[in-house]
Amino acid sequence: MRRSIVALTLALVALGVTVAAPTDLIAQDQGTQIGEAVPDFTLPDTYGKDHSIADYRGEYVVLEWLNYKCPSVVKHYKVGNMQMLQEKYTEKGVKWLAVVSSAPGKQGYYEPAEMNELSAEEGSHATAVLLDPSGEVGRLYHAQVTPHMMVIGPDGKLIYNGAIDDKPSTREGPEGAHNYVAAALDESMAGKEVTVPLTRPYG
Repeated sequence: MRRSIVALTLALVALGVTVAAPTDLIAQDQGTQIGEAVPDFTLPDTYGKDHSIADYRGEYVVLEWLNYKCPSVVKHYKVGNMQMLQEKYTEKGVKWLAVVSSAPGKQGYYEPAEMNELSAEEGSHATAVLLDPSGEVGRLYHAQVTPHMMVIGPDGKLIYNGAIDDKPSTREGPEGAHNYVAAALDESMAGKEVTVPLTRPYG
């Protein structure tokens, strides 16, 4: 397995793509593999409605691990980048689920009503904000940071796992960055293989 990970890293470097070091990819490799079916889960949204991955079979799903106070999340929401992506792809039928795995009393946790107010203030276009206060789903999916991004294909298989883009600095905005999530969706929806399916998440 380690040999295949190193080979993937070298191939992506040859393409000029900034990717995770082998040790980081091995850490992600403990979870669902690219091309494998993701585990199902059921979480309530901020309005009390339950959502399961199985409910969205046949549709593209984006999982966005969310903490509105995280500097890397602020970077994308402050300039409307995340909201633009949410709106663009939900209009194409993609289900965009923002998952909050913060525990009560920890940064990023809000009661449902307060989370709804904050999402409205931020102008979120996510399909739903899901609450995972126990962190069970975050651990199940090996979500490491916010915003850790994952894309699931209509067949329920993982097609992208990692960073939102190739510009991890919080001192710079996302302008000019290569957006891995958008690229994965565009390529897959066009019937192509995802060029960069695995990167190191930052946050």
